[in-house]
Amino acid sequence: MAFRVGDYMIETLWVRMKWKTNKVNVVVGVYYQPHSQDDDSDELFYKELRDICRSTALVLMSDFNFPDITWKSHTVDTKRSRKSLKHAKDYFLVQVLREPPRKAALLDLFVNREVLMGKMVIGGCLGHSDHEVAEFQMAGDRRKTARKL
Repeated sequence: MAFRVGDYMIETLWVRMKWKTNKVNVVVGVYYQPHSQDDDSDELFYKELRDICRSTALVLMSDFNFPDITWKSHTVDTKRSRKSLKHAKDYFLVQVLREPPRKAALLDLFVNREVLMGKMVIGGCLGHSDHEVAEFQMAGDRRKTARKL
């Protein structure tokens, strides 16, 4: 979904996935935040995020463009990054990627339930991006089927 706020286009995509047993619903979100996005646009995204986090498990892939956040120590240099870090804590979001795999920018990969993340592989590029590809498995709701002989 893309919507305009002032001079900015906010780009988000939310996909709800239902597992076969219907015990777990997971929302997978993708979000891009330009460096120069204003506070009003930030607030609209955080409202969307709050509403989604209240109701379901979440995997959020994004580029928040907050290079000053140090995820190991949860420290920041700017007011805007501090606000983003506060929202992540308020919604129990855990940053899965702690450091960029090379000297590229760190993409954000958050979950609000760590059990969602399975095996992860980082490497390779998609197109002309300065980011490496992060492939991961989501731990789904698996059920063994028993056969009666």
